[in-house]
Amino acid sequence: MQKGDALRITEVIAHPLTHRLPASTQTSWGRYDRVSIMLVEVRTDTGIIGFGESLARFAPCAYAELVETALAPRLIGRDPRHIGANWELMRRALSGRAGGMLIEAIAGVDIALWDIAGKAAGQPVWRLLQGEGTRAVPVYAASVGWGDDDRAAEEEAVEFVGRGFTSLKVKIGAPVIAACRRIERIRAAVGDRVELTADANWAYDLDGAIAVGQALARNGYTWFEEPLRPEDEDGYRVLRRRCEVPLAAGESNYTLDQAAPLVTDRTLSVLQPNITRSGGITETLRMARLAAAHGVAYAPHVGMSGIICEAASLHVAAAMSNTRIMECPCSANLFKSELADLAPGAARAEGGMLAVPEGPGLGLEINFDALSRMKALALEEVA
Repeated sequence: MQKGDALRITEVIAHPLTHRLPASTQTSWGRYDRVSIMLVEVRTDTGIIGFGESLARFAPCAYAELVETALAPRLIGRDPRHIGANWELMRRALSGRAGGMLIEAIAGVDIALWDIAGKAAGQPVWRLLQGEGTRAVPVYAASVGWGDDDRAAEEEAVEFVGRGFTSLKVKIGAPVIAACRRIERIRAAVGDRVELTADANWAYDLDGAIAVGQALARNGYTWFEEPLRPEDEDGYRVLRRRCEVPLAAGESNYTLDQAAPLVTDRTLSVLQPNITRSGGITETLRMARLAAAHGVAYAPHVGMSGIICEAASLHVAAAMSNTRIMECPCSANLFKSELADLAPGAARAEGGMLAVPEGPGLGLEINFDALSRMKALALEEVA
């Protein structure tokens, strides 16, 4: 397209998707045997189509209804490249404080709009962001699972190192004594040259987190991720004073105002928004830039999301000067391996680095056969 050419949104289609995990995964929250996301497809009058993703881990059909009834009517006929204005217009679809399903739904649409903008310009999204222009981003293997079997966890950690990863995330949970044992055993299994971080998925109260933080410090871990529930901001501040290991959090934040308090007072050393929850590329950029202004590192969270989440996160990470490292999930996940023609990061990473897609937009094409299968399973669950 030529600069200034007209471009209008004609359809916004939400695809709820579910798949059964080839192997279950366990965190302090519980064991997951299946996972869901929502894929958003935005069509234009020129034939350019953009794709986005919403976290939508549970009840994806409810997210789809929200997109098609509350967001789509506001966008039809608008220029998709007016991304900031479109974000604010979608935000006004519901009153009250921002968060929850609305912002996750907006995230999917917003990512699709950036995909369209890149395709219309014939450029990858990272170029549109006019940032650092990094061609490859450092990644860490995620994750060594939580559970009762210490030996299995050690073997998993060693296997990640054998695949070339020099940085790993270890899931921990309750009881505290078991977490401290896991922390020590994983360090002994991989040696001192491998960077280790620990993710509690807010498993602890303050006293428990302090005890676990001491074990992390003794064993040279790089950060302590989500030790407390996200609402406990005062608890994070106390823990910061009593814990020698830097704190990381942010995947539970939806908007900039939720991320800001622990960033501006530097309670967090690492901010970890998930782009499919945190309002898409537009709002995640605001968070990452605020973190940069306050000397806080940016480390995108990906988790059990899909390939669009991974690709969009790479584009933002490539643009930000404060990008520290990005999560690279290694467990089997069809949303990453089958939903598009871009291979999962775990299969593409080399030497702990992951190349940023170079094609227009997000740099991927959707596999509609796989989409149809996954959509059928999501709809089957509510039939």
